[in-house]
Amino acid sequence: MRPSDLTVADAAAAIAARRLSPVELTESVLERLEATQPRLNAYVTVTADAARAAAARAERELLAGRHRGPLHGIPYALKDNIDTAGIRTTASSRQWADRVPTRDATLAARLTAAGAVLVGKTHTHEFAYGLTTPQTGNPWHPDRVAGGSSGGSAVAVATGSALFALGTDTAGSVRVPAALNGVVGLKPTYGLLSCHGIAPLAWSLDHPGPITRTAHDAALVLDALTGQDPHDPATHTPPPADVPRPHDLRGLRVGIPRTYFFDRITPDVDKAVRTTIDHLTALGARTVEIDTPLADHLLPTLWGLMAPEASAAHEHHLRHTPHLYGDDVRTLLEAGRLLPAVDHLVAQRARTLINRTWRHLFTHVDVLATPTVPLTATPRTQSDVHWPDSTTETVTNAYLRLTAPANLTGQPALTLPIALDPTGLPIGLQLIAPHHHEPTLFHLATTLQQALPTLRPPQPLA
Repeated sequence: MRPSDLTVADAAAAIAARRLSPVELTESVLERLEATQPRLNAYVTVTADAARAAAARAERELLAGRHRGPLHGIPYALKDNIDTAGIRTTASSRQWADRVPTRDATLAARLTAAGAVLVGKTHTHEFAYGLTTPQTGNPWHPDRVAGGSSGGSAVAVATGSALFALGTDTAGSVRVPAALNGVVGLKPTYGLLSCHGIAPLAWSLDHPGPITRTAHDAALVLDALTGQDPHDPATHTPPPADVPRPHDLRGLRVGIPRTYFFDRITPDVDKAVRTTIDHLTALGARTVEIDTPLADHLLPTLWGLMAPEASAAHEHHLRHTPHLYGDDVRTLLEAGRLLPAVDHLVAQRARTLINRTWRHLFTHVDVLATPTVPLTATPRTQSDVHWPDSTTETVTNAYLRLTAPANLTGQPALTLPIALDPTGLPIGLQLIAPHHHEPTLFHLATTLQQALPTLRPPQPLA
């Protein structure tokens, strides 16, 4: 096994035991990056020299007895809408082609303080406003989409050109690419992680989050990032949480939606998710069938919030340099300017009602188990999905349909890989919990991954 194939937890243990040096680990990751970048294009900017210097610094600190924690010496990647001082942050857009921030985003600064080693900035769908990341190929099948908008981050983790990465999630943009690339993606509770220094898309829906190989790794990364930030008024300190007993799902109530989440999904996804739910019951969990509250209002409410907020965030560029956007993003931004204020206010009220009904739902269950996305990675040239019931939707709407509800409610949601479809493409299971119940998600997902190691897909093609 190459060092770049290790999980964060295993690499951290090897570094702490002095069986592996940060320098050796970083070189292995950079070799994977060099091998995969020409074919998959996960990175906008590679910071190889700075990474080697940071790894050498981490090694000196560790030899001197200064251990900063489990991320010390671990190579990682940042989605390129997260500011990095002295390093280009482009949001994969011509609008920011030459932009070099003077300050780190809060999360970037916290990772530096934790001793993590930045190897580069990863591609996003332009300004994180899309679900495919068209510049980047899927390592399982390069002519398929990587998913978005954090597609580069997910591909980096899947291929070993980063041991973990950060993305952002406004309607599913961490979980969708994680599911399509066979890795773990977490959207934490809204406000748990700071958005300061991250290009906004829709400020009331934006969530940064980690992409990793395992749920345990996601917990390690989240712990290094959590904490109130005076620069982001939406952040808060989480309340103390009771961590469930390890290796035991007895008494856990898993909600299985009868409506919405299993509508219009492929048979392969349906079968894989239901098989995994059977595994949960075999491990002691109790399933509870539920109806999805206000299902018909979820997507209209999301667009009623996201579209005008995104257009407001981009007002300056829309007014002065609209030609520098890609056609798809410019169309979305210009459409958002046309939404009446009354409709935006109705969407805000609808979100309040949705939040109220979903809070009540979680008095009956501890976690929801659903598909992450309704189908695996589509061909990069495909624009629409045609369903057997004669329904047609865009690829973007198909991918965000099952992930968007957790953005509306602000609840934590995690995707983990559970199977491959007959063509060898990954399928993801989504778990949604009440606010601040990330430990429940980690407990359930880690138990699944430990009990069923065959659910971890093999090394992706690259």
